[in-house]
This record gives sequence, structure tokens and C-alpha cells, in this order.
Amino acid sequence: MTNTQITLIQIDNYGPWTVTPGPRREVDLQTLQSRLYADLSQLVGNRDGYVFFTRFDNMVAVTNGLDMDDHALIQESVRNRYPVTVSFGVATGTSPVHALSDATNLIQDAGSAQDKSRREILDGRVIKEEFRSADDVQIAHFDVVDATGKYTDELDAFGAFIEIEQAYASLMRYMYEAHDSLSFFVGGDNIISVCPDLDAAAYDDAIEHVLEETGIQVRVGVGEGSTPHDAGYAAKHALEVGRADESLVEFH
Repeated sequence: MTNTQITLIQIDNYGPWTVTPGPRREVDLQTLQSRLYADLSQLVGNRDGYVFFTRFDNMVAVTNGLDMDDHALIQESVRNRYPVTVSFGVATGTSPVHALSDATNLIQDAGSAQDKSRREILDGRVIKEEFRSADDVQIAHFDVVDATGKYTDELDAFGAFIEIEQAYASLMRYMYEAHDSLSFFVGGDNIISVCPDLDAAAYDDAIEHVLEETGIQVRVGVGEGSTPHDAGYAAKHALEVGRADESLVEFH
């Protein structure tokens, strides 16, 4: 049984900051957001976690293996590098969706995202070491079958982007609603899903749903581990095996 630890990362008072003392240049805001995501990805990744950008002012991290001291050190690093601070809500659960919901409630209960008095909230709980296991995290790594041949080399760049985004949107909603999973576009034609304990039939259903809704064929490699890095690395290996064997669902 999986036991996923999710951290919601929310920039404090970001909306008002973007227009104070006057509206800031969009290019500067985009640069700050992308650099902050890159730094958080590295800070969490160095501890074997994953960060996904979602809306950039809100980011979702899978943080199995990180304790509250790790989270506090990451907050300190952001404070020292950026003109904004971040709040963290940390929660756990057999369902990633439920864990994220609990993490969201922790931050919302502490104040609005545009509350000037809310700064660097760090609330919640982590999985204690004695309760961790080798299969706490299940990661599914999806990609589009022959994306280069069908889209990248055939369509204009934006047309190819639309096709891939349609597959992502279909998969993201289906995995969220049907399987309590959180799915994130990570570039190219790749989508990573953080899942509860799903079997091959559940992934077959997801692949069929995307094909029926969009006409796009995806495949998936699935891995498990005690940390997001371990599970994600196993999923990448499974995906490569699936490509070689021309199978659509592969577990490692």
C-alpha cells in the first residue's frame, strides 16, 4: 500500500507583490517564477524528492524522505535568494489527491494567498522513519507513442504542442477523477503521475480513455520506491522496456 507524502508550496502574498509599487514587467515575473521552480526542484531533488510547477505560484512536491527540518532549510534558502517567501503544507496519505487536499487546507487555514501577514507557514506532518516502506511511492511515467514521427516532425511546433497538451489534459483529468492520482506535464511528450497502489488494469483503462477522447496513443512505465527518486527511476526503466517490447504498460 502506498503512503505518499505531499507538500504544497505556495508563494506568500505573490499577487499583490506583482503590482507593488506598480505593475512589474511580465518578463521579470516569468523569470522569477522559472528560477524559483528550478531552485526548488534542485533543493527538493537533492533530497530525492520531486517538484512540479503547476501554476508556478503554487507548486506540488512529492517529499517522501524529507522531514520538517528539511522543509525549514528550503524555506530559508528561498528567503535568502528571493524577494518573496514560500509557505509549505505537508500531508500524507494512501491517496496523493487526499494528501494534497489536506496539505492545501493547512495553508488555507493559516491565511489567504494574498494575506500580507502570512509568511513562511510550515505546518503538517511527515512519515516517521519507522513507518516508511520500500513501496510508499508509486510513480507512472507516460509518454506519447511515436510523438516525433507523428507530431514533432509532421506538424508546426505549435500544432504539435496542442496535440501533446490534449493528451496531457485528458490523462490528467482521468487519473485525478478515476484514480486519485496527480499528473504533471514535464516537457517533451512526458507526463508523470503520482499514484496510489494501482494495478495494470487501471493503467490500461487510462490509456484507452486518452485514445478514445483524443486519438492519441500513450504508453506508461510504472515504478515503486521509498522515495520519489527511487520510484521515478524505476518508472523510467520500465518505460524503456515498454518501448523495446512495444508494450503499453510495463511495471519495474
